[in-house]
Amino acid sequence: MSAVFMFDGDDDDAPPRCQGSNTVDGDKSNLKRPHVAEVDHLMSDDADSDDGKPIGLRKKAASKRGGSASYEDSEDNKTLAARFLRITRGGTSSVSIPSSKDKPVLPNISNAIKRPCDSNSQPTSQSALKKAKCSDGTSSASASAKREPRGKDNGNDSIHLAQTRQTTGESSKRKDPLAKNIVKKSPSSSKDNKKGKAMKNPQLSKTTEACQGRKKWSTLVHNGVLFPPPYKPHGVQMLYNGQPVTLTPEQEEVATMFAVMKDTEYASKETFTNNFFNDWRNILGTKHVVKKFQHCDFTPIYEWHLQEKEKKKQMTTEEKKALREERVKQDDKFMWAFVDGVKEKVGNFRVEPPGLFRGRGEHPKMGRLKRRIRPSDITINIGEGAPVPVCPIHGESWKEVKHDNTVTWLAFWNDPISQKECKYVFLAASSSLKGQSDKEKYEKARKLKDHIHNIRVNYTKDFRSKDQAKKQIAVATYLIDKLALRAGNEKDDDEADTVGCCTLKVENVTCLPPNRLQFDFLGKDSIRYLNTVEAELPVYQAIKEFCAGKHKGEAVFGKLDTNKLNAHLKDLMPGLTAKVFRTYNASITLDTILNKETEDATLLEKITVYQRANKEVAIICNHQRAVSKSHDSQITKLNEKIDELKALRDGLEVDLEKAKKGKPLGYDEDGKRKRNLTPEVLVNKISSVESRIQQMEIDMKTKDELKTVALGTSKINYLDPRITVAWCKTHEVPIEKIFSKTILAKFGWAMDVDPDFRF
Repeated sequence: MSAVFMFDGDDDDAPPRCQGSNTVDGDKSNLKRPHVAEVDHLMSDDADSDDGKPIGLRKKAASKRGGSASYEDSEDNKTLAARFLRITRGGTSSVSIPSSKDKPVLPNISNAIKRPCDSNSQPTSQSALKKAKCSDGTSSASASAKREPRGKDNGNDSIHLAQTRQTTGESSKRKDPLAKNIVKKSPSSSKDNKKGKAMKNPQLSKTTEACQGRKKWSTLVHNGVLFPPPYKPHGVQMLYNGQPVTLTPEQEEVATMFAVMKDTEYASKETFTNNFFNDWRNILGTKHVVKKFQHCDFTPIYEWHLQEKEKKKQMTTEEKKALREERVKQDDKFMWAFVDGVKEKVGNFRVEPPGLFRGRGEHPKMGRLKRRIRPSDITINIGEGAPVPVCPIHGESWKEVKHDNTVTWLAFWNDPISQKECKYVFLAASSSLKGQSDKEKYEKARKLKDHIHNIRVNYTKDFRSKDQAKKQIAVATYLIDKLALRAGNEKDDDEADTVGCCTLKVENVTCLPPNRLQFDFLGKDSIRYLNTVEAELPVYQAIKEFCAGKHKGEAVFGKLDTNKLNAHLKDLMPGLTAKVFRTYNASITLDTILNKETEDATLLEKITVYQRANKEVAIICNHQRAVSKSHDSQITKLNEKIDELKALRDGLEVDLEKAKKGKPLGYDEDGKRKRNLTPEVLVNKISSVESRIQQMEIDMKTKDELKTVALGTSKINYLDPRITVAWCKTHEVPIEKIFSKTILAKFGWAMDVDPDFRF
């Protein structure tokens, strides 16, 4: 399985791309997504890595605890959900070996010094996690001390959950003879990236601006990237007009990519099949017998694929173990890097195998061939003087080797679908560099608390401005603040037609008297945003004015684009972007709900409160998911178990009545005489069964409520982890009940937070 950690984030956290903004391949889940791999991977259950997400480059944020602004009884610091009434909400989401002798000599990790996250040393994951645990009823003295639920005695006008919205230098002295070019300059400083036109998402440029010339490391050693194995032809012939057709290995590889998708929804989409066939025809050539897609029959290859999958299932435990061990041994060479002598895990060291692009929703490029990435496509970034990774493919060489210590990527290459995009290899999410970046992100969002009142006063004043550009900026800022909308970017014709605040079209907004606005559009990753809200009357009137006399395909904000909006936001607060608003509103909503709603209760009830708060944040950020195919069967099984427990409880109650009267308990279902039990024992058994019934009913209700909501995205990208850790410590909830192992590793820096922390 690929070691990529994917974090859904807005483009604010992305590094400078080659010439574009939005990642073309939209196949993303909370952490990683499956893909169509080359044929050796097609029979595997392994999931592919998606593009490595960037490490945000920002100015170091102040790490002061708390905030300087008091927000008791302030409307500005109530939850977004409480401030803005949701009328309706709906929508659905689319459902989508080198030899050891080549290994550079790496420093001895035993002599390495731990990299600090900030002025204080970042705790190791184990020790940090121990400090955050409160399991088995044991906690730190500060966590176990009796205290009033936070939020009740601090004057906060916290809003009840029920009131929330209903329904996210020089050349190296040791040159690799196979390297074509060795230069110092990184793509982050290229001329193209200095031009606003070249970088479609201007938010990306903030990373460069904030960190121009900032040194990230002194020494960097790694082993490059792991390429997928070469294609192995299977020799199974497809049919054309009922006749077998012989294909070359290259032609067969692409045909197999399509054949294995025979029973998926993609194979029935016209855009997907047309794009596949056009790219395949380029490989077949004009003289090939295959001319029309409708005459092609890939069934023989598909049946071969099913047979290979079945063979894998029939493998013995020993055979599977041997394969795993071989894979681990192969991965180990590329899994680690040394940054300033510290051993750090690499996130996405695998080069994506060739396959057919899927995308999210109705992406216009779905079905296009993602060609095989070669070493000549890849630029390596490594410390000057460090051994350059040996190119693993004989006769080929790296595109470039750089020594740029102002960036944190280890390698990058152009996306095979869109050459304007680049895919980067970064350190894993658990690395100290990423941890520092995350902390700075949340500290910036906390700083917004000091500015939010003035920001809202200013944009409210401009609702009635005679300057149309100024008026549109004010209304757009209001929507980003109140609805947590993304800024949005202009799209090319060959990109998915997704929409953000600045790119709203007249057809996406409906004005419903007296002051309701209905939004209906495809947001990031083609997830539908459908929401009807009550807006302030000046906002309603302004949007009605912006739409008047325009065709449905025209922009609502005709005098506004993302560049102008971002420039305006940065004038309001240094580094302010639409995502900072999202992070602020998400985190403060979670903080307020948790500290308002959590009371002395059972562990299960406390966890339920957290899940409900997490759900409110996911709704605000429009983090949706498709209902799992197994959802109905899971609910059915839970109902069956509950019925069995209720029958057991009823039987025990009958036995209790007999025991109280001194009568024998009779016989069980198998005809065996029941063992006589005292009333006290039976009462304890009944109580235990009742607890299990209650827990299962809560589990079933929660599972049903969250079936279309993706909790993980906001938890990973928008919620300050210190809020959760402090809440767990205060209420003696084991952190493992809230955070998965992956998230715990990512947020190791947050585990030492004081229990009294407030966002």
